[in-house]
Amino acid sequence: MATEYGQGYGHGHGHPTGSGYPAHEGERRHLLPAALRAPFEARSWREFAYVLLGMPIAVALFCWTVTMMALGAGLLVTFLGIPVLAVALTGCRGFGVLERTRARALLRLDVAEPEPLRTRKPGVFAWMGAVLKSGASWRHLLYALLHFPWAMFEFVVALNFWAYGWALLTYPLWFWLFPMYGGQGGLQLYGDEHHSVYLDNPFEITVTALVGLLFTLATPWIVRALTTVDGLLVRGLLGPSRLSARVVELESDRGVVVDTAAADLRRIERDLHDGAQARLVALAMDLGLAKEKLREDPKAAARMVDDAHGEVKTALQELRDLARGIHPAVLTDRGLDAALSSVASRCTVPVRVEVDLPARPVPAIEGIAYFTVSELLQNISKHSGARSASVDVWRAEDRLLVQVTDDGVGGADAAQGSGLAGLSGRLDAVDGVLVVDSPVGGPTRVIAELPWRA
Repeated sequence: MATEYGQGYGHGHGHPTGSGYPAHEGERRHLLPAALRAPFEARSWREFAYVLLGMPIAVALFCWTVTMMALGAGLLVTFLGIPVLAVALTGCRGFGVLERTRARALLRLDVAEPEPLRTRKPGVFAWMGAVLKSGASWRHLLYALLHFPWAMFEFVVALNFWAYGWALLTYPLWFWLFPMYGGQGGLQLYGDEHHSVYLDNPFEITVTALVGLLFTLATPWIVRALTTVDGLLVRGLLGPSRLSARVVELESDRGVVVDTAAADLRRIERDLHDGAQARLVALAMDLGLAKEKLREDPKAAARMVDDAHGEVKTALQELRDLARGIHPAVLTDRGLDAALSSVASRCTVPVRVEVDLPARPVPAIEGIAYFTVSELLQNISKHSGARSASVDVWRAEDRLLVQVTDDGVGGADAAQGSGLAGLSGRLDAVDGVLVVDSPVGGPTRVIAELPWRA
């Protein structure tokens, strides 16, 4: 259903079919393509250094793990096996800290710390139990076992490609060493008892350098592919598990919900205290004075009662607005279409509303969608300088999408700590997303994405 308030609509309308966001300005432009500049980029050398350092670290970690785990398993027939296993897993976690730091410094891979050990009570036995029960500890152990053969493989591949590439590429610069000091025409390509092939004429030297160039250009991409596997290992085995990350996210969202609820309660209390309550107190005083003047000056008392009647109407309107801000009855009774049409009719600019939903979402999602649109329309009224706006609500698979656009001055930014930041936090608490596209000069488009639960 589509409803339009006011006159006209400033822009064409339609659901977004692309990102619609302006490209990043100031991006670095290179004269050479990526394939040619890769061997000289700092990223390629950091990744190569990561591979070179990975081999000795993997050997040390593998030796520690196999030795300590074998010792602990052998001592399990006695009590000593348990503390040895705990120490072995703790050592693996210590190596994990080193590996995350190395990945962060050389691969620019930001991996969060795994879930910490949770001990119910202090003491050595509680610590050993926490280490042995921790899934993160055993994932670190698995990393030690899997990373060793992979580190050896990538070390050999990367080092050989790098060494042969640069050696062949620079062959024209040093091939003269063979006839001068080696007693042969050049680098030997093939040789047996009867025949030998040396790379010693200009054509062969040039072809050798070209082959080296291909090796040199290919080496950074081969190393990058190898370190991609390293990144998967580090992120999957040394970072937090999906379950623990989800728990941390839910704890954070719960804090946001609690803070939002507390802020709403403070706002309601402030509005009641400064608005309707103050008017009702003044009304009670006016009615008391009117009661005293009723016998002495009936006309003055009548005027005071008439003024009090106006105050009652104002107080009732404030209470209605306050109740509507808590949860409007029209939203409960008739759903988003009617509720958004009602809030759009109070906007200072013409607003077109279109709601296309197969069913009503659950009350919590419906309420967040309503308050998101209400807050955005208030921003349009106060700050945008727009001539028209539109509100679109539709369902896309398992998501509820809300889009609010206006043709105002733009420049809105959720990162500036404004009301948009509060909206973003409210949406994030229910796994929602707020996207703001508001270039300076307009137009502004805000998309809120919420989970769909009917």
